[in-house]
Amino acid sequence: MIDSSGTPGAPVAGRYVLVDRIGAGAMGSVWRAYDVRTQAWVAAKVLTQTNSAMLLRFVREQGLRIRHPHVVAPTGWAADDDVVVFTMDLVRGGTVADLLAEHGPLPTEYAAVLLDQLLQALCAVHAAGVVHRDVKPANLLLEVTGRARPHLRLGDFGVAATTDAVRLTSVPGMVGTEGYASPEQAAGAPPDPSHDLYAAGRVAIQLLTGVPPLLQRGVPEGPLAPLLASLTATDPADRPRSAADAQRRLLLIGAEHSLGGFRPRPDGPEVHDRLGEASMPLRQSLALPEAAARRTRSSAQVLTAAACFASAIALCAVALTRLLG
Repeated sequence: MIDSSGTPGAPVAGRYVLVDRIGAGAMGSVWRAYDVRTQAWVAAKVLTQTNSAMLLRFVREQGLRIRHPHVVAPTGWAADDDVVVFTMDLVRGGTVADLLAEHGPLPTEYAAVLLDQLLQALCAVHAAGVVHRDVKPANLLLEVTGRARPHLRLGDFGVAATTDAVRLTSVPGMVGTEGYASPEQAAGAPPDPSHDLYAAGRVAIQLLTGVPPLLQRGVPEGPLAPLLASLTATDPADRPRSAADAQRRLLLIGAEHSLGGFRPRPDGPEVHDRLGEASMPLRQSLALPEAAARRTRSSAQVLTAAACFASAIALCAVALTRLLG
């Protein structure tokens, strides 16, 4: 954990060393962490409250195991006294919100790639019986690709729910983020995949215009306009039947308007490494578990023994040569 001076301390549950804070989510802060057991970097979300509703959301989120290249779902968890964390892949390119803040409106081809990948992620999420309920640029992570084809990953399942889940809100009201939430979601309707499709449409409009949902005025002109109008329809019956249906429509538009042939531009959007390098945790500074130290010592001992054995063989060979010679 991190002590009062900001210095990394003992690993949480003897496993995860929290090194530096890299963001915040719906349920708590997000840290770059070192997994002592696997000796790999991970992202770790630290639960900030321990009331029953938050704990139930935590259990629900850490239980998600949706394996898909465009989804960042929890991979492990640990608890240590009143500290609870769960871990996921460390994604280093920031978020779509960061990209928009730096670049502004994105080229149509670039926006189409991001929308396609988001719809792929929603296909996997909805197939697992889960509704994300908070699709927005800040929850769309980006792998580091420079100016090449972007790689989006949907993250932060803090308010996600299954369609048959027990409601975690005691009174009707909005779950999600204003502007991205569909009208019926904002009114407290039960979780439904169509809510995520509406949010995806709002996100896509923002990709093309740079304008957040509360300031958007209709759908921008262009080849994606019919699909975006359908995704953001007030009546859910007028939206695509599913994320897969929306993706099929997008692919047809791409084939017709050559949006699938993405080519990097010298002045195009760039997804760079926003985290930088971090020092490998050392036992002396981070109080890693004895098991890890023993493994390190054992490795050194094995190498030393191997060197001695090799030297002995060499000496024997020399002696044998002299005897036979």
